[in-house]
Amino acid sequence: MTQSTNAPVDADSDALRTLLRHQASTVTVVTAPGAPAVGFTATSFTSVSLAPPIVSVCLNLGSSSWPAVARARHVAVHLLAHHQQELARTFATSGIDRFAGPTRWRTGPEGVPILDDTLAWLLCRVVDRVTVGDHAVVLAEPEMLQHADVGSPLLYHRGRYAGLAGDQHGTVRRPAA
Repeated sequence: MTQSTNAPVDADSDALRTLLRHQASTVTVVTAPGAPAVGFTATSFTSVSLAPPIVSVCLNLGSSSWPAVARARHVAVHLLAHHQQELARTFATSGIDRFAGPTRWRTGPEGVPILDDTLAWLLCRVVDRVTVGDHAVVLAEPEMLQHADVGSPLLYHRGRYAGLAGDQHGTVRRPAA
């Protein structure tokens, strides 16, 4: 076990942000219909329940995407592949048309934008929104999904994009049996 030489500190927002940088997270892009459609990069995607199936994403209430997500009946969650770092940056940038070229997408079921060539996507029906501090936790039930049979996820760790160790060609390496 690794022992820390740092003394414990109060868990204020800066200390918590620093600690959470040590957690590797799957990078997702969440999209919602609207005029115009919206989307944002999130690392706060998780499975909440399998019976019934429920997932969650978190979004800052001050985000430009929040008004559309607050009204949306459906959203799509896209798990990005390792080679999609630029797409993640696009959807993390404020003040631009995130759906303009080179972003490739189509209008999916329920009018929700579906991004092309992602590792996986889920079309979800929003079942609840819970305000917690300066964020909303959006709880949603997956209704449809698609995933690739090969590929490696884009991860976010210590303030930068990363991939799985030893994965140079976008495929997950499995140990020999």
